[in-house]
Amino acid sequence: MSTTQTESRVRLKRLVNKPSTPLALADQEPLATPLQDRNISTNTNIIEDVTEASRLADETAPDGGYGWIIVAACSLLTFFFVGTTYSWGVIQDALVEANLSKASTLAFVGSLAVACNSAFAVINGRLVRAIGARKVAFLGVFLMGVGQITSGWALKSVAGLFITAGCLMGYGVSFMVVSIVPAQYFHNRRGLANGIVFAGGGLGGAVISLSMSAIVERLGTAWAFRLVGLLTWVIGFPAVWFIKERTPVKTSIFVEWKLFRDYKFTVLFLAGTVATFPLFVPPFFLPLYARSIGQSSQVGATLVAAFNFSSALGRVLSGLLSDKFGSVNSLLLSLLLSAVSMLVLWPISTSLAPLIVFIIINGMGNGGFFAIMPTVVGNVFGSARVSVAMGMMVTGWTGGYLLGAPIAGYLLEAYGGEKGGFEAYRPAIFYAGSMALGAAGLVAWVRFSMSKKLSGKF
Repeated sequence: MSTTQTESRVRLKRLVNKPSTPLALADQEPLATPLQDRNISTNTNIIEDVTEASRLADETAPDGGYGWIIVAACSLLTFFFVGTTYSWGVIQDALVEANLSKASTLAFVGSLAVACNSAFAVINGRLVRAIGARKVAFLGVFLMGVGQITSGWALKSVAGLFITAGCLMGYGVSFMVVSIVPAQYFHNRRGLANGIVFAGGGLGGAVISLSMSAIVERLGTAWAFRLVGLLTWVIGFPAVWFIKERTPVKTSIFVEWKLFRDYKFTVLFLAGTVATFPLFVPPFFLPLYARSIGQSSQVGATLVAAFNFSSALGRVLSGLLSDKFGSVNSLLLSLLLSAVSMLVLWPISTSLAPLIVFIIINGMGNGGFFAIMPTVVGNVFGSARVSVAMGMMVTGWTGGYLLGAPIAGYLLEAYGGEKGGFEAYRPAIFYAGSMALGAAGLVAWVRFSMSKKLSGKF
């Protein structure tokens, strides 16, 4: 190890362990200093320390080593928490077929599970700093399993599913730490590392959707929930054991409002807020759409699996592109793929062949968004800020996660419902595509405000 790296590690350790909480600083201030001034000074010092810690953490990031164990463990976690939420369309199709409720209502259950991830993001970011990433992830895996298993006994009640598959499952999903820990181990390969982590979710969605479809066919929907819940525990708990933070920064900052003074953060915050509205429309409604063009429920489940597999490829490729061409460029490309595929390809997909083309392109763009956003935040705002900045960013996604797919469901219902043929889906499709295009426009604003040149790593 070089002298420079050794000095950086020493300085980083000093910054991480520096007693810079508001209480400690307030005790050292003269009593004559106004409380408001002391708080402003304290917060400024903390933010400066976090910024310096981010720079030093990036300098000393191993870009490998135990980081690959972290990537593998986080990939297993995303296999279940992303894979299960992206497979809701299979369960939704089975419940609609069983006449439990309408697609617009059931879409709220799947959306609620994802929205909890955003709603509790800032709170959980604080919890990670208080008790550590491993304990938080352990609690998440436990609640995810409980939510899935208890859903097996709630199939006669929509309210029961909101509590089990929605709230319990969603609260467990919110405790996942896969957007925080890998950034501490990687700098030059951060995009690839995050891409591999979130590719696990794409593969999970492919495997779980096909498995759920087969289990529903043979054992029923209740056992599909229970078996996935048990597997979440069997595989998730050992994976959590390997989660270990490299440079935990102990700050008392709950929300770093100063970030909003940076136009890049504000516009990217808005872009993420808009982009999440259309993200779950394809995977939630593909099985129902497949029925509208004369395909079976098994084909619908296979299409969801293909979508998730394409999403996995998109997550890895976006990571590679990020490291080579820049994270903001990669994010813009992902959103453009999502928007164009929904506005151009999906409306004309009245047979299986064009629908498969749409699924591949949209899945890759969809997956790229999730994989690249933590890289964008880490690269632009600092790796030591990831837990705070990502928590703030993801909190802004709550509305899109919660309402995006249900809005599509209500549009579908207004234009004929599940029995109205493929034409009934077009208003929902154009709504989703337009939202994705709007998000791409916001990211393009950030990209070209950084440089007017088309080339360059940004």
